[in-house]
Amino acid sequence: MKAVPYWHIDAFASRPFAGNQAAVMLLDGWPADSVLQAIGEENNFAETAFLVADETGEADYELRWFTPTSEVALCGHATLASGHVLLTREGARERATFRTRQSGLLEVRRAGGAYELSLPVTRVEPRANAALLAALGAEGECFESVTGAEQTAIVLLESEAAVRALRPDLRALGSIDLMAICTARADAGSPDGADVVSRVFVPAWGVDEDSVTGAAHAALAPFWAERLGREQFTAHQASRRGGVLTCRLEGGRAWLGGTCVTVVEGRFFLPD
Repeated sequence: MKAVPYWHIDAFASRPFAGNQAAVMLLDGWPADSVLQAIGEENNFAETAFLVADETGEADYELRWFTPTSEVALCGHATLASGHVLLTREGARERATFRTRQSGLLEVRRAGGAYELSLPVTRVEPRANAALLAALGAEGECFESVTGAEQTAIVLLESEAAVRALRPDLRALGSIDLMAICTARADAGSPDGADVVSRVFVPAWGVDEDSVTGAAHAALAPFWAERLGREQFTAHQASRRGGVLTCRLEGGRAWLGGTCVTVVEGRFFLPD
């Protein structure tokens, strides 16, 4: 059996058992995709991030992400977790860069006592989607992605209470190949002083409700910057675990800020 370095990280969290869980694994080279998928299923987190040293010189590492059921084009929280692992291991390092297959170059850098993650923005346009609203059990305004790595829908609801009250039909949502982001302005006095709130459902990709979703905020950053009239704001993802992100636009990128907590560090044993 081959021992592979392994970390379990709570991303966009200031304490254990909050934020979004990610496994991070540092590999010598790429095994078969079937092996990566089997590991993703074994870990059973929203995503497992796999890192291999980048030999092209474009970035520090190659990076891929697997849910329990599939490889995804972009995952923000597992990228933040990967940056946390590398920057913790190498205390003098200020940033870590990643070359991805479908989302270009990504970066995690130190930002005081936290980190900032750079993602390509996803932009949306209005598009009616009655099936999505029915599956969510919601009344709202639908938008779907016209740019970005992943097929995304934003559903704008009337209030934070409407976001928190959602009880979607996950079976019906599982037949809709979209990341469904439900969002509204935060109420006055909302937790953590947030400007906006959201919940994210992706059963079609093996994740019923995601805890804190970096890729979703790559869409929410330009969406809410336009509506709030400013390019920086704070977001709260109102899942059971919950999480807080700072969001800002700079240079055509979404910069998402947050902290991480290492919960487990050890070895994952793979057949030779």
